[in-house]
Amino acid sequence: MKKLKTILTLMIVVTLLVVVVGCGPTEKPETSDPVQTGSTEAEQSGKKEPGDYKIILILPGPINDQSWNATNYAGLVECNETLGTNMEYVENVQASDFESTFREYGERGYDMIMAAGSQFDEAANNVAPSYPDSTFCVVNGTQADHDNVAPIFPREYEASYLAGVIAGNISENGQFATIGGFPNKPMEDLLDVYEKTAVAIATERGISGAIANRAYANSWDDIALGKQMAEQMLDNGADTLFVYANQVGLGVIEGASENNAKVVGFSDDQTKVDPDTVTSSVLFDFKIFYTWALQEYFDGDLSGNQVHEAGINEGIFVPVYTEHIDQEIKDAVNNAIEEYRTGSVDLTELFE
Repeated sequence: MKKLKTILTLMIVVTLLVVVVGCGPTEKPETSDPVQTGSTEAEQSGKKEPGDYKIILILPGPINDQSWNATNYAGLVECNETLGTNMEYVENVQASDFESTFREYGERGYDMIMAAGSQFDEAANNVAPSYPDSTFCVVNGTQADHDNVAPIFPREYEASYLAGVIAGNISENGQFATIGGFPNKPMEDLLDVYEKTAVAIATERGISGAIANRAYANSWDDIALGKQMAEQMLDNGADTLFVYANQVGLGVIEGASENNAKVVGFSDDQTKVDPDTVTSSVLFDFKIFYTWALQEYFDGDLSGNQVHEAGINEGIFVPVYTEHIDQEIKDAVNNAIEEYRTGSVDLTELFE
């Protein structure tokens, strides 16, 4: 009997061992299998897609101003359509609200905070240190004082060079009037290049006494002031006007139209405003400019503490003509582009 109990005990122990060993593999946690976690390949690699970045563009005026703001908005739209970004924008932001607007999007954790215009430089650099995880990118900016400030700068003086070639060839009396928004260094440089180029070409054409007169509106949005300034400059003898002051330019075009003068458009295709007055424009193709800049950012190449530039060689300045511009003038512009690309022209020598 005692022997039987011993045999039964051994059989029970063996059975329990089999059960325990058989249960082992089925207790492996589900989370150890990456397929079971539901994570995407992008999440596992830690790499964001363009649409995952929170990006805002701050504009000083309306997107339909047919000038600077419209040009920048076109760049935003292009990035969303071709790169797959989900860029947002806020328009008509006044100077008194620059810093508070930067802070709002910094607090909300935006990856990239863009602002269109050199007037944002100071505010961006003041706010940036408080939000080190956000990149502050001023379009047309020239100040980069921090690791997370990376302005992008279209070399606008290259575009004004092309505008000067056009103006020098269309003026009948060599009297050029130029109007800028505010007298900052980039504005002064581009107006220097425009004026000296236009006057030189008019002089080469045999027009004596060619001269350029400059004024600043100290405004980006006063349309009535633009018209008033244009009328005064035309009364003083100018026949060709050039303005770079956002909405102020719409007033300049109106004043020129009423006085049968010509305007060389700038930044946007302003021939659409009045093709009989704005017989040509130099368009900033910010579709190319923005996609170039955003791709640099996604690739990790839009580094802080430096200004990132683009211009004629990157193809972002495009001449636009109406039927009033003949082939000879178009050829002159094409020759100017080619000369610049080959390095035979140094526009910085024209800066005051």
